[in-house]
Amino acid sequence: MISKDSIDSLKNIIDIVEIVESYVELKKNGSNYKACCPFHDEKTPSFVVNEQRGMYHCFGCGAGGDAIKFVMDLDNINFQEAIEKIASIYNFELSYDSNNSNIVKKDLLKPINLLNKFYKKELVKNIEALTYLKNRGIYESTIEKFEIGFAPQSFESINYLKKHEIDLNDALDSGVVAKDRDFYARFINRITFPIYSNAGAVIGFGGRTISNHPAKYINSPQSAIFNKSSLLYGFHLAKKDIYKQNEVVITEGYLDVIMLNQAGFTNVVATLGTALTLEHIPLLNRLKSKVILAFDGDNAGVNAALKASYLLAGKFDGGVVLFRDGADPADLVADSKEKEVEKLLKNPKAFIEFILEEIAKEFDLNNPFQKNQALQKSLEFLKPLSSVVKSEYKGFLASLLTIDISLIKFKEEKTLYLKSESKPTNNQVDSQKLSNSDIAELTILKTLLIKPHLLDVILDRCDEKLIFDKYMQEIESIKEERLDEPELRAILLNETIHICNEIELQKSINYLLIRIYTKDIQILKTDKNLSYEEKRFYIKKSLTNIEKLKRGELLMYDGCAS
Repeated sequence: MISKDSIDSLKNIIDIVEIVESYVELKKNGSNYKACCPFHDEKTPSFVVNEQRGMYHCFGCGAGGDAIKFVMDLDNINFQEAIEKIASIYNFELSYDSNNSNIVKKDLLKPINLLNKFYKKELVKNIEALTYLKNRGIYESTIEKFEIGFAPQSFESINYLKKHEIDLNDALDSGVVAKDRDFYARFINRITFPIYSNAGAVIGFGGRTISNHPAKYINSPQSAIFNKSSLLYGFHLAKKDIYKQNEVVITEGYLDVIMLNQAGFTNVVATLGTALTLEHIPLLNRLKSKVILAFDGDNAGVNAALKASYLLAGKFDGGVVLFRDGADPADLVADSKEKEVEKLLKNPKAFIEFILEEIAKEFDLNNPFQKNQALQKSLEFLKPLSSVVKSEYKGFLASLLTIDISLIKFKEEKTLYLKSESKPTNNQVDSQKLSNSDIAELTILKTLLIKPHLLDVILDRCDEKLIFDKYMQEIESIKEERLDEPELRAILLNETIHICNEIELQKSINYLLIRIYTKDIQILKTDKNLSYEEKRFYIKKSLTNIEKLKRGELLMYDGCAS
């Protein structure tokens, strides 16, 4: 088994937002992050992640827990597998209890790191590979910076792994070897480009053939540690400059990143043989930067730029740069045309303009019926965007289609807000639908979750059953330290419920005691077992206590409630 100390150390470095964002697109919402829940279908986001507390909770279905539980539930794996997966993301070396000799530690990163060192050494020996890189204009310093290597024949890589006592089944799980009847290296006679995770660990490779293989480029396969749809090549080197420049340039290939970086464009990354996907969006959201798509001007590049623009339009500032005439960024840098590249990157076409222009190209605008189709498709694209953005692009669309701007109309959807008289469920606490007493109770409950010792302050003044008439289940969970109950997570992560200090706590208790005494008075008025004088005495006593509580005096409850 994995040692407890090792698990505790890993927990100390886990960033729950980073883990969740590798699966789900999160958006900042106050001190929390929100998204549509990955555990059930919903249109309105009710899934909340709190980075400070390391917790997530869905106010719709009640799912919740920490980062480890999230990986367990979403990947349908056990606790140990989740720990090992997260450890591989952070390049964290786990330790295992020595008394459990039957447990074999699987370090999926070890075969990758070994081969990365091996490939770098092999590149120095291979004249053909070095010549190819030199002809592409890549400097030795750049080769070193990007750790470019060369994968030789399969048997050489396999023998190297065996020499270093690597279990080939582990190497198979790492994606660096494959298996038919026997094991063989996945990368053969290729220039290699190590691919880093967003957390800074080498988790795979890209490989470029120099032997006229029909597959010019290949990547490591999908695995427990490698998902090409969420990774950006070169991000580990570009991250600081992206934040510094508040801009990220996304290209199509390894050499584009390498050559642009060599020319001084240090905020450049690339997708891994795939178009930009929804899985990339969480990372881009966290960067909070302008996004420039710098793609080839051929049909494939235009289509990739269009798909990416649909994902980015209305959410990110930035735009599209297409390199025409068969050139790509790497070619321009190799031809010493850095100034031309710089000018292009400074003047991208805005995502929305690019999309509208591409829509217009689909139709014959000289045909009124097709022009109307182009208008309807454009309006459908613009419909979900904000009113401000739609208004700004009315003139552009009218000019593009050569129509009167008055023809561009958006049907705004009206939302009906119904006042709910029903009591909210504990998983769906909505402060706008709560009574003052609900808010007071929930404020106290949230305070007790953070400062459980303050429960004694409440018990000194009143029986808990009187204070928490609707929330006794939550109080019992707090007393029994079952703090991962869905009801408690919902309270803890609800930003509209605040945590109070001891003075505010006493005021909240006073408010609830006033509520209790008010109920007592109603009970006394209808109590047939009391004489008129007794009723009058107890009602006056209750009224006196209410006045004292309103003045802020701290009283113990002394009434007839039961």
